[in-house]
Amino acid sequence: MSATQWLERHQIPIYLGGLAAGAVVGLALPASAPIWEHAIYPVLGTLLYATFLQVPFTRLTRAFRDGRFLTATLLLNFAVVPLIVAALTAVVTLPRAVLLGVLLVLLTPCIDYVIVFTGLAGGDSHRLLAASPLLMLAQMVALPPLLWLFLGPGLADIVAVGPFLEAFGILIVAPLGLAWATEALAARHRTGEVLSSAVGAAMVPLMAATLLVVVASQVPAISHRLGRVVAVVPLYVAFLVIMAGVGYGLAREFRLDAGRSRALIFSGATRNSLVVLPLALALPAGYAITPVVVVTQTLVELLGMVGYVHIIPRLVRSRPHS
Repeated sequence: MSATQWLERHQIPIYLGGLAAGAVVGLALPASAPIWEHAIYPVLGTLLYATFLQVPFTRLTRAFRDGRFLTATLLLNFAVVPLIVAALTAVVTLPRAVLLGVLLVLLTPCIDYVIVFTGLAGGDSHRLLAASPLLMLAQMVALPPLLWLFLGPGLADIVAVGPFLEAFGILIVAPLGLAWATEALAARHRTGEVLSSAVGAAMVPLMAATLLVVVASQVPAISHRLGRVVAVVPLYVAFLVIMAGVGYGLAREFRLDAGRSRALIFSGATRNSLVVLPLALALPAGYAITPVVVVTQTLVELLGMVGYVHIIPRLVRSRPHS
């Protein structure tokens, strides 16, 4: 068995190890949190580069023409999810700063590591890759009016578009362009082939490193404020459970095959926590708790994705619904 095969076979315990190591580092060395925080984008961008490199670009145009999948994805994330978030937040009383964190993270669909987890579950990750720019643009347009509906105009006005554009450039445009260049090089030179193979073999360690960096950077803040954010943990867990069923039901309504059904479920369940974190960090001092609420969702979701990778392939078998 090659090293790459061993890593792929043991990827779930490796990811759990990354989570655990991040927690240990964050708690033992809380002063190092800013260093880890600055490393989030470089590490995540590298992971996305490796992810994009696994998808032949000749398939992207075909995927983007998949109107049925794109329609289902947009409907799920920008019509169904807000209704579910409204129902969940209606049953608990949350301070406005905590509620803002919940809304920021749950109303924005993931455009980065969802591609990795979808691939691990045997989902059609290249269609999510094709949909990522559209999902990013749609949430930039939809988030301000959604916040206005939930909170009124005051808080919506303080959420700037700038961090979204920065995240889009760093996490999507740059890795995608670099992956395209690498693929073009591989078509002409042996060096490109070697680089592509090496990056592909590094996927599992890169994912573990991303988990370690995110957790190590944010655990110190969470550890001192557990009492103020504990109320949102059941809400985040409930969201993951509900979205598995809702995504599955919508996939059946749209008569998607197994790969696209799994991709749709993961798109609805995973949220843009790492991308909206800069938004939360840029809020005024009165909202210091908001980033902690966002990061709490990150930790709950990462643990939940371990379960999703095992459960969703069993929920959605490898055969068409039609």
